[in-house]
Amino acid sequence: MNEQQATARRVVRLRGLKRSFRQGDTVIEVLRGVDLDIMPGEIVALLGPSGTGKSTMLQAVGLLEGGFEGSIMIAGEEASSLPTDERTRLRRDHLGFVYQFHHLLPDFNARENVVMPQMIARVEREAADARAEQLLTALGLGHRMEHRPSQLSGGEQQRVAVARALANRPMLVLADEPTGNLDEHTSDRVLAQFLALVRGEGSAALVATHNERLAARMDRVVRLHEGVLE
Repeated sequence: MNEQQATARRVVRLRGLKRSFRQGDTVIEVLRGVDLDIMPGEIVALLGPSGTGKSTMLQAVGLLEGGFEGSIMIAGEEASSLPTDERTRLRRDHLGFVYQFHHLLPDFNARENVVMPQMIARVEREAADARAEQLLTALGLGHRMEHRPSQLSGGEQQRVAVARALANRPMLVLADEPTGNLDEHTSDRVLAQFLALVRGEGSAALVATHNERLAARMDRVVRLHEGVLE
């Protein structure tokens, strides 16, 4: 396999990723040249204490904001130089997101929350309903599909968020402290279900966490320290 083929096969390829912010006369360098490769089906823990730039790095990989320097290649496409509509397409077709706070739509039930991103991707409603039911059932929520977020526990809401992230069969799931708002027992259960479902779907994942114990359950751990990966 030559270098071009190897690059195309990677789900993510970051080279020299930098991000800085200005506060008054001070420039804060959050990312100082991050290099990272993630292969298909690989689950990578991004480990580091709060404030080290994990969320900033996920926002870069997720194509959620600009201001970054360096190369961001997603599914073989150089994303950092794409126009806004093409970045939106790449994000819609290849990425899924899980946040610490679930951000579910409060006026829609669990099934509808998982159907919504599929409708945006122009999936037929019947197929979208079937996909939502499949994912929610796999996460142990088959009996809770018609409940709105306010009627679900914190762990249940986060499992709906996991199903939503996987609804469009993304190549990569980006998870930012996905169990950070849960108690230890619920956190362990939700993470186990998340990992099992991501692996079962064949997706890759980059999971930001400050929890060493949870990180150890993933395929590989990279540490963000002073703006670079160790």
